[in-house]
Amino acid sequence: MSNVFRWPVRVYYEDTDHSGVVYHANYLRFFERARSEWLRARGQTHTVLQREHGAAFTIIDLSIRYARPARIDDALEATVRIARRSAASLTFEQTLIRPDDPANPLAIATVRVVCVDAVSFKPRPWPAGWLDP
Repeated sequence: MSNVFRWPVRVYYEDTDHSGVVYHANYLRFFERARSEWLRARGQTHTVLQREHGAAFTIIDLSIRYARPARIDDALEATVRIARRSAASLTFEQTLIRPDDPANPLAIATVRVVCVDAVSFKPRPWPAGWLDP
């Protein structure tokens, strides 16, 4: 489970505060988009999960450590890696990095999601084969 998916992120004016630094909540958007594109790269989407399997996934735990500021016009990468997997949940480790300095992440997130029934929102197992490589 050590494969790392990388998604390019450009910081736009709308992502920043008055000082040109990325507003803290926008890191969540960068990480969310990277997870969605990770799914798409695997041939899956949230829409397919709901329509074909009657399932969805939702975040149940999230933590972010902000280490360095991201600034307007930065070209960055958001990474996605599965750290843990169970029958109904995944824990992702994600970073926001400068591609030329990956050893010094700007932000590090741990995100736990659970697969739920799309109607009742009760936990359920991932559909068979859905998370296979």
